[in-house]
Amino acid sequence: MSKGKFLKALILPLLALFWVVGGDHFILAEGPNDPPPVLIPDEPNGKIVLFDNSHGQTAGQSDWVIDGAFSDFADALVEEGYTVKEYRSTTPISLEDLNDIDVFVIPEAQIPFKVIEQDAIASFAENGGGVFFIADHYNADRNLNRWDSNEIMNGWRRGAYEEPTKGMTPGEIEAMDGVESSDWLSEEFGVRFRFNAIDHTVGDIIVSSEESFGITENIEEVSIHAGSTMAIMNEEIAKGIVYLPEGLTESENKWGSAVDQGVYFGGGMEEGPFVAIGKKGDGKSAFIGDSSPVEDSTPKYRNEEHGGIKRTYDGFIDRDNGALLVNIINWLAEQENYQTFSDIDLPLDEPSPILPMETPEHSTEPQTEPWRAPQAGYLWYDQSSFADGSFGSDVDPPVDIKYSIETPEILPIDGSTFEVKVTLVDMEPGQMITNAEMQVYLQGGTAVSQIQRADGTWPSGYGYQSIGTIEADENGVAENVILMRLGNSAPEGSANIRLRIGSGNNVYTKTVTLGGEAVEQPPTEEADFNLNYPGILPLNGIHFPVEVILTGLNPGDRIENAQLQVYLAGGQSISQIQNSDGTWPTQYGYHNVGTMIANHDGMARKIVLMRINPAVQADSANIRLRLGSGNNVITETVGLAEITDRYSLIPPSILPLDGEVFPVKVVINDLTAGEIINNAQVQIYLQGGQSISQIQNADGTWPTQYGYFNIGTITANENGTARTTINMRLNPNITTNSAFIRLRLGSSNVYTNSVSIRTQSFTIMNQHLLLGNLVSYK
Repeated sequence: MSKGKFLKALILPLLALFWVVGGDHFILAEGPNDPPPVLIPDEPNGKIVLFDNSHGQTAGQSDWVIDGAFSDFADALVEEGYTVKEYRSTTPISLEDLNDIDVFVIPEAQIPFKVIEQDAIASFAENGGGVFFIADHYNADRNLNRWDSNEIMNGWRRGAYEEPTKGMTPGEIEAMDGVESSDWLSEEFGVRFRFNAIDHTVGDIIVSSEESFGITENIEEVSIHAGSTMAIMNEEIAKGIVYLPEGLTESENKWGSAVDQGVYFGGGMEEGPFVAIGKKGDGKSAFIGDSSPVEDSTPKYRNEEHGGIKRTYDGFIDRDNGALLVNIINWLAEQENYQTFSDIDLPLDEPSPILPMETPEHSTEPQTEPWRAPQAGYLWYDQSSFADGSFGSDVDPPVDIKYSIETPEILPIDGSTFEVKVTLVDMEPGQMITNAEMQVYLQGGTAVSQIQRADGTWPSGYGYQSIGTIEADENGVAENVILMRLGNSAPEGSANIRLRIGSGNNVYTKTVTLGGEAVEQPPTEEADFNLNYPGILPLNGIHFPVEVILTGLNPGDRIENAQLQVYLAGGQSISQIQNSDGTWPTQYGYHNVGTMIANHDGMARKIVLMRINPAVQADSANIRLRLGSGNNVITETVGLAEITDRYSLIPPSILPLDGEVFPVKVVINDLTAGEIINNAQVQIYLQGGQSISQIQNADGTWPTQYGYFNIGTITANENGTARTTINMRLNPNITTNSAFIRLRLGSSNVYTNSVSIRTQSFTIMNQHLLLGNLVSYK
């Protein structure tokens, strides 16, 4: 779903301004006492949607705000004509706070609602408002306060119904004042979120449009990535509209970190709806058991615990998620004069089966909570303890630091010491980091390394250990060389080395090899290296070819240590190479491409099949070729996507104005090797068809008009893929913030997609600058 043209009124004081320039995200410190953003449509429909941001919606890796990782959802509502606002406060929600709004959205709360807040929300719905509850899976405790979103929505904590502050410190208990256990959601709204945790599944049992008030019209699939279903407790006021398939199993569908069986009733109707709607007095309600279908990949804030950069999933544009969510809001915003579903002869659901552990009084706590201890100094209820750049902090975010680790090719397992160099760049000059720690660990997590102390002694145990104080020079670069050794019965084979800055903030991970003898380096001083691979690497575990080409070698040179991997920013390995017998490795990381022998022209070539970890949800990564550990010879950025189309156009995420030139990749798959395409044309155009783009000519000049232009001749490689990169620019006189990009072959349109355009950083709309009333385009 494309982002339409709208005004985003950021009614902020000057010291809390943020803007987007050239795709770089920059914010100043913001908190609950700053005026919230308001999104104003071009053509208002007279209705207001309010998103809660007062119950930990930015805790941990979540960023469920309308100008962050819920912006796709918010922008889509603006296109529908809604005014979209964010609710910020340090005091409990009251019924007065909900006056004059039509729909109240509660994204995955992490701080429990007080009784007076529950009463206000229930009264708001009873009096005609719409409430949308967005939950998640059990054990999604992002701020480590022992309460998950499902427990918060339900009104009671698993295994602690009689004592909601079980295990809490005095400070936490004080923050919980006004919170009481009750089966609130079931009693008031007729549903109860389950504690199950179902991953990488598609909800494809869809209730007909006639039985869902039109909400499910043209909806066929809704994705779930570690989420929950819910139980229908009162069929008179609650009804499921999206269910997961029958036949779900623990082995195939359970989230890997689930603390119980994860799948309760094998999917289908008995597992309970993944999406449901409800009737509450004169108002309405809706529910979904996962935040993944709602979020997008544009988080705004830093992690409040440790200050790390957040990474979120582009779920809103997956499957039919976005269309369903907008339909839900449209339904919630319209009042209807009936009190229960039976009043209008709507087919009613059967009440859901309930496991004993799902009832408040008999629930159990499968493991001690929280699931890990919070980082020292972080208090979920005290914003003064929050990391710089997080929501609630009064300090601007730090500069993004880049990390690297250099190790020997083979790490010895006989107790011998070896040097490891840790390099940090893009630090502030003179910046010091004192909590950096590192370890080498095996698959499964067993630590096998020690780091020598400054006094020359060694620790007695294994695991994360300090690498000393890191201090940047005048150029913002810091290097620490440390001495390590392995033990704890470390075997030969593959392992990982990881750097973290404080507990839980892993910043760099790479695969290393333990034991064995190092392979002699090939003669590479005069060698050149190339990789050929698809223009977009497919997700979901689909394999793809990669050709490794080495030239400039001596005839007969044998290359035994060429290794490939695809990895995410930060170093997480996400790829495998198929073994020679057709099987696949069990781990992700660097894998050997096999023996390569240079021919009489000094060229060695090898084609391998690779695949990406199916759990990965990113849209970009890096592919790297190395000749032995630490000897990186090629690193290139690659795009990741669910490949469903033969044709792809890959522009920047935001297109610049002012005549600035930008690249666009053109990829055509499923061709015959050597097939020539010479009639491909590309243009960018506005709604209505107005052309606004030019393509640079082969001689470096530019056309004098805007419209379709030929991209030149492209030839399919031996894998049947033709690709090229063209330079484009936009008409500098346009003022829109969205358009469409299209590829055609001759007169046949074969690919169309939406694009976002950068307009002004901000525009002063009147003379009230001193009041901080600013309007900007996104």
